[in-house]
Amino acid sequence: MRHHQEAGQQLNPLLPGYSFNIYLVAGMTPIIENGPLDFYIDRKNGMSGFIINMTVQGRGKVFEGDDAFYCNPGDLLLFPPEARHFYGRAPDSPDWYHRWVYFRPRGFWAPWLQWRDQVNKVGRMTLANETLVAEFDALFQQIEETYKAGRRSSEELALNLLERLLIRCFEETPENSNDPIDPRIEEACQHISRNLAADLTLEDVARHVCLSPSRLAHLFRDQMGVNLVRWREDQRMILAKHLLHATRFPVARVASLVGYDDQMYFSRVFRKRVGSCPTDFRRTSEASPAPCVVPDEFWGGEAGIAALQENDPFQESV
Repeated sequence: MRHHQEAGQQLNPLLPGYSFNIYLVAGMTPIIENGPLDFYIDRKNGMSGFIINMTVQGRGKVFEGDDAFYCNPGDLLLFPPEARHFYGRAPDSPDWYHRWVYFRPRGFWAPWLQWRDQVNKVGRMTLANETLVAEFDALFQQIEETYKAGRRSSEELALNLLERLLIRCFEETPENSNDPIDPRIEEACQHISRNLAADLTLEDVARHVCLSPSRLAHLFRDQMGVNLVRWREDQRMILAKHLLHATRFPVARVASLVGYDDQMYFSRVFRKRVGSCPTDFRRTSEASPAPCVVPDEFWGGEAGIAALQENDPFQESV
């Protein structure tokens, strides 16, 4: 049978209805014939972030018809944003166990996310030997264990481990492009990050990096996986989550610092992207702290972030 995954209140990421309005979540899906997870995932429009997975037992099937292919132990898949997801246990296999990580990438990861072997935009690679399989399996496990630990630095540590996993994937696929990210796109990301509170238009950024707006839009989506406006919104939400967790700034001030003059509009966007309103997110993060990763360039490096927190007037949260 097939399940169509839509946004809802589901709290288990293995079941349809889980929102995935987060920046990293990891786990393992143990599919057994006729078990509760024995259905095909069918997300026609893909997801907002990437998913990387690795088969550790059994056999999975991806797509149908002429596009169908199978994944066995040691096979990895990379689903980029908006690539269709259609996969489940292969009919000839009694089970299919696969580890996975859903994530929103840091900007400079782009070269590691351009897998050459693709079917319908889904990247594929096969690890060459059992030693590599054991190494990658351990990395997936470390990411999951770290993400679930609930420590103050859990999310950042999990992202660092994911970065290592992506680099190792890159190293083990020599056919991957060795071309670095276009320096103009890198500068566009840095310019946006340095001016998150400003209402920069596509034309403003294009002028800054000496490209036409249409060329910038094409290059940006090609190399970053999402359009420029969506990428900026991602960065704003990352910073907003950090400020709500690490400071006592009122919600209105947080909204202003990340580029939203209208607090109500900011709250609507935040709820849509994160899954809760800013006040509820702050209350939850205070009970179980797990701060988001904020690139240093947002506040001029570690010194800038420290200065921001030192100058926090500890006003009452709204």
